[in-house]
Amino acid sequence: MGEAKKYILDKNVTEKKMQRMAYEILENNMDENYIVLAGIHESGSVVARTIQKLLAGISDIRTEMITITLDKRSPKEVKLDKNLDFNDKVIIVIDDVVNSGKTLLYALKPFLEFQPKKIQTLVLVDRKHKAFSVQADYVGLSIATGFQQHVYVEVSGDTVNGAYLK
Repeated sequence: MGEAKKYILDKNVTEKKMQRMAYEILENNMDENYIVLAGIHESGSVVARTIQKLLAGISDIRTEMITITLDKRSPKEVKLDKNLDFNDKVIIVIDDVVNSGKTLLYALKPFLEFQPKKIQTLVLVDRKHKAFSVQADYVGLSIATGFQQHVYVEVSGDTVNGAYLK
């Protein structure tokens, strides 16, 4: 029998954290009428779609969802699933967990070819072990973990079921 998962966020708490982050986005972008939500494939995209639905339920801000694809171990090539004009746009880059900050840093790369109005970042779990100085603007849960521990966000379809420590 496998080892029991040590959940740090269950489904109910995860939903509340994402609801709170959606309200924070609204507060910090009250004067905006359009926001690009850029989810990092794969779990980050699920978090981004959830945030998009939550924003639609509480505001009139139009959102566009795009997916960022990159190899998290060697993120030299960063691809977007849509080619948009990001000039003068608010972009929120979204991932499930920030470990070293490397993935978030490289995920910003395609947007730097433009002159966006703002770039913000959102993560469900911030592990606090940063080799790259990237600070998330919106954080569901900050947790100090050992270097040998890993945080996994559990998703099924378009639902975030929680996060656990292993």
